[in-house]
Amino acid sequence: MATKPAAKPAAKAPAKAAAAKPAAAKAPTAPTIPMSKLIAEIAEMHGLSKKAATELFSDFVELTVKNLKKGNKVRLTGLGILQVKKRAARMGRNPATGEAIKIKASKKVAFRVAKDLKEAV
Repeated sequence: MATKPAAKPAAKAPAKAAAAKPAAAKAPTAPTIPMSKLIAEIAEMHGLSKKAATELFSDFVELTVKNLKKGNKVRLTGLGILQVKKRAARMGRNPATGEAIKIKASKKVAFRVAKDLKEAV
């Protein structure tokens, strides 16, 4: 029974290394902290049950969304400001075909970082 010779992985490695971006350009990704972990820490810090802390946080999010829908700015002292900004209609390009397309006007939520947070990070 004849076996096929193994492919030479070393021959392909230099070609990939030349095409790849430099290692310095890739920053290590920081871990993502889930909301449940933050809620658990807040509950422990303030002697609350996790259920009570979850309800408080849910109410906070609900109030924030409600105020943003009204067009209000939401200032979180030490963190920053959330606000809704309007984006005007504009012309763009379809990247696949290069064809000009019209992009509708829209709204977006913008976050402006507080000076304290910017300096801390």
